[in-house]
Amino acid sequence: MNNNAVLLTGAVVIDESGERQLDIRLRDGVIAEVGEALVAGDEEHLDVSGCLLAPGFVDLHTHLREPGMPEAETIETGSRAAALGGYTAVVAMPNTDPTQDCVEVVEFVAKRGREVGLCDVRPSGSITIGRAGHQLTPFADLAAVGVRLFTDDGSGVQDEGLMRRALEYAGELGVVLAQHCEVASLTAGAVMHEGECCSHLGLPGWPALAEELMVHRDIELSRLTGSPVHLLHLSTARSVELVRAAKAEGLPVTAEATPHHISLNDEHLSSFDTRYKVNPPLRTIADIEAVKVGLIDGTIDAIATDHAPHPSAAKDRPLDEAPPGMLGLETALGVARAHLDCSWQHLIGAMSWRPAKIAGLSDSQGRPIAVGEPANLVVIDPDAEWQVDPHALASRSSNTPFVGVDLKAKVRHTMFQGRVVVRDGIATA
Repeated sequence: MNNNAVLLTGAVVIDESGERQLDIRLRDGVIAEVGEALVAGDEEHLDVSGCLLAPGFVDLHTHLREPGMPEAETIETGSRAAALGGYTAVVAMPNTDPTQDCVEVVEFVAKRGREVGLCDVRPSGSITIGRAGHQLTPFADLAAVGVRLFTDDGSGVQDEGLMRRALEYAGELGVVLAQHCEVASLTAGAVMHEGECCSHLGLPGWPALAEELMVHRDIELSRLTGSPVHLLHLSTARSVELVRAAKAEGLPVTAEATPHHISLNDEHLSSFDTRYKVNPPLRTIADIEAVKVGLIDGTIDAIATDHAPHPSAAKDRPLDEAPPGMLGLETALGVARAHLDCSWQHLIGAMSWRPAKIAGLSDSQGRPIAVGEPANLVVIDPDAEWQVDPHALASRSSNTPFVGVDLKAKVRHTMFQGRVVVRDGIATA
């Protein structure tokens, strides 16, 4: 058998151009042939009848924790989780120790990804040194080694003047700044969304305004500088309205939302279960509906996981001490399909070609399914209904609230650079 070749037959192919029935032959990392009733040769043959075949998913927002927190996740385990979730590329957030704020750390992450990754691991760079918000990183040096997205994720850049300069530099270099939208002076000590549930529980609240003020500020800074800005994990109805208005004006603003912000609300914190503690916090049902509408009408460009693994010892702390974040890579498709009423093409676009464009990866990811294109692909069983087995997760952590929750649609196979890295829902390495 030719280990560098795969034939996939019987699938409904979905990409940016539309939907059609095709067989696909992969050889030496690219799509070598497309057509009807292709005949198997010496390659592996995967009958994917009844399934969808699409460009692989791209996650704009993955925490791989390496270097610095191998007890929570590593590039190897995180990329395996990504492949199982249908991802062929992830953007690794800079919240590492040391921070991804210099060429040496960025190159370590990229090299490690090439050595052990089951998907394309693309390191982001931080906007400021140490993500401390005081001094800009060497943008030009980081861009020269391949960084295309910069963010201080976990900390919004609080200084307006510094953010303006960062956007000006980014515009000159052709890179994108991604903002964690949080005015820190409004969220000190906050545990959950500021609202009725928060008041009832007597917990410190995190007002929606803390996000919305920074969304507004950075939209205006994008207008001033002409540089693109990407807004991370939007969670409030007003944030969606602000982005919708900015796009109507033609401003270069993009945005993402997480699966948990379209499926879980602040009332889940009434159990004091730290698995529901995230940043930004889970919001109200009205906010959830607004974010869903934003995803469906294209105001929000992408679904991003904000995959944030934490070891059990950290999440077992009291609610006010436990770190925010939950796993997302292996459940993103199932949660999104269960909660978004949209076409398959629109959903896959939000997880594939649209985030690929934002991340600067559209030369190899989210590509049309056509001869000569890179073979970074996912096969989806659209009719699968399943629940999370916490013992079967690839991540080193288990902080997911979706155990016992009914999810819809499941990744069956993932092909990265023409290799079958997930076969029948099992990682091959």
